[in-house]
Amino acid sequence: MRRPTSQKQISLVFLGCLTAFQILCAGFFVAEFLTEVLGLRHWALPFVWREILQILASLGLVIGSVTAILLLRQMRRRMNDVDRQLRAASGAFGDVMTEFFDEWSLSPSERDVAMFALRGYSNSEIADLRGKSEATVKTQINAVFRKADVTSRAQLMGLFVDAIMSEAPQKTAPNAVPAAA
Repeated sequence: MRRPTSQKQISLVFLGCLTAFQILCAGFFVAEFLTEVLGLRHWALPFVWREILQILASLGLVIGSVTAILLLRQMRRRMNDVDRQLRAASGAFGDVMTEFFDEWSLSPSERDVAMFALRGYSNSEIADLRGKSEATVKTQINAVFRKADVTSRAQLMGLFVDAIMSEAPQKTAPNAVPAAA
C-alpha cells in the first residue's frame, strides 16, 4: 500500500530537480569556458542552438538563485519562530519551576540545590559550587525529593517536563499515573 505524498516530500523532490537542473546549467557554462580556453571549441550545434542553450542555462541559474533566496528567507523566518518557541519554553520552564518550588515550600538553599540538580550537576559538584559539604548537599537534595514526592533526579526532572508538555499539569499528585482514556 502506497502512502500519500506529503507537501514536504513534493517540495523536496522539486528542490532536488531544481538543484540538478542548476548543476547542469552551471556545467554547461563550465564546459563552454573550458573548451574555449583549451582551444577545443568544435561545437556540433549551430550558433543559434548554442545561444538558445546559453539563454536557457542563464534562466536556470537565475531561477535557482531566486529560489535559493526565497528558501533562505523562509528558513530565517522558521529559525526565528523556533527561537521564539525555545525562549517561551525556557520561560515556561522557569515559571513552572518557581511554581513547584513555591508549592513544595523549598528553602532558598533547597531551591539552589534543586536547580543545580536539574541542570545535571552531581552532589560533589553542587557542594563545590555552593561551598558546602557533600553531606549537606545530600541532605538538601533528599529534602527536595521528599517535598516533591520523588525518589530520583530523573523523576524530579520528569515532573517539570510533564507539567510543560501537558495542557493541564496536575501538581497536586505528581507521581500519580494518568487514567487510561
